[in-house]
Amino acid sequence: MVFSSTFATDTWVKATWEEFLELADNPEYEKARFYYNQGYMRIEMAALGSRHGRQNSVIAYLIILFAALMNLEIVQLTNTSFKKASLREFQPDLAFYIGINLKTPPQTNSPVDLDEYDPPTLVVEISATSVGDDLGRKRLIYERAGVREYWVVDANLREAIAFSISERRSGEIEESLVLPGLSLALVNETLQRSQTEDDTTIMRWLMQIFNQG
Repeated sequence: MVFSSTFATDTWVKATWEEFLELADNPEYEKARFYYNQGYMRIEMAALGSRHGRQNSVIAYLIILFAALMNLEIVQLTNTSFKKASLREFQPDLAFYIGINLKTPPQTNSPVDLDEYDPPTLVVEISATSVGDDLGRKRLIYERAGVREYWVVDANLREAIAFSISERRSGEIEESLVLPGLSLALVNETLQRSQTEDDTTIMRWLMQIFNQG
């Protein structure tokens, strides 16, 4: 199959793994984000504006700050591809390895091979245009990949929905299980504050909240 800029992006399309790899190597899609799951692929080309970037940053430093104050081992990866050959590939906005004795990947320019390394503990998708897809097909990807917790942030509403995943099934939670003590209510309040407050102000407020706990 020959791919070009006429290929349907930002939607799920039936394709083989070989076709997916061909598209991933196409220079026309150098800045695209890639997803593949058991015979279907999605290539995201939507522009990412400051709303997406701001909330991505806020969620990242909220999680890292909480983990640091709670003395949890954590490794953050941003816009990183994870691959299980012939079955699936995903590239979430944020991925975190949390805890000890995890097989974390080295720093290379290749997708993380899930046949060799553990899947991330927590995955976060920041969504401005595809919330339904993030709650649907992408959620299935993370269930099947062995991710333990999945957050979807609706960038327009500045709200996060979190799911705990176990035995390839997920259920909504109000407090993180991989970051015990971190409530989604606090996450959502932080997202709302990011609309009017700068990062230093938010960080001071979060530190007060966490220290009180």
